[in-house]
Formats: sequence, C-alpha cells, structure tokens
Amino acid sequence: MADPNYSWFYLVLFLAIPLSRIIPRLISKRREKTDGYKTKETQTEQSTEWRPKQESLKSQTKEMQVLGIMHQGANTFDKIQKNTQIETKVLDSILQELEQKGLIKVVEKQGMFGPKIELYSTDKGFKEYYS
Repeated sequence: MADPNYSWFYLVLFLAIPLSRIIPRLISKRREKTDGYKTKETQTEQSTEWRPKQESLKSQTKEMQVLGIMHQGANTFDKIQKNTQIETKVLDSILQELEQKGLIKVVEKQGMFGPKIELYSTDKGFKEYYS
C-alpha cells in the first residue's frame, strides 16, 4: 500500500499559523489608513520619541535641570540638550562641573558605529537632586 501524503500538514504548520497572526495586523493597519484621521491620543501613544516631564524644569537652576533630565532617562548629550534647550557650550560646562563634583559619571562604550559616551547620575547626584 502507498504511504499517505502528509504535505498538507507542512502547509498548515508553516503557512497558515503565521498568516493567522499577520492578516489581522494588516487589516487593522488598512482600517487606520481608511479612517483618514487619528486622534491626538493615538498619535502620542504611537510616538516612540522620549519626552521628559516639563512641569518642574522652569523653576530650577540649569544644573538641577540637567540632573532632572538625566533622572528621567536621558543619558546622552544630544538628548539632554534637546530636552533642556541649553546651548552646547553652556551644557558642556555644566556637565564638566557636575562630573568634577561627583554628581555624574561618564561612561565610554564601544558602539556599533564607534565610541559612544553615556552619562549617568551617581548616588551623590540622586541625593543632591532630591534634597
């Protein structure tokens, strides 16, 4: 007698299961496009850009603003500058002062496209900011 052909099993296993996950996603994307508008809530939820809390930045010194932004997760010079809107030279001098005081530490890592410099707050920096 001939062996039964189980090729349909491979078709179900390797095509139908992934397609059952992909098709609903494609349908939901198409619905979003045909709606023609998005509310502000969905636009901000989909935004992956990091944004700090802005309510406490205005009444602080520039050093405390920088420490606050670092506590909120900004650990590169570009992110800190973008969120505090401090000029490059001024921010550089502030970061040097904070490093000399021992409030932040500078870590140089080897990234995919060359060296990468990250800034981290020390325990002393946390205490200084929250006191």
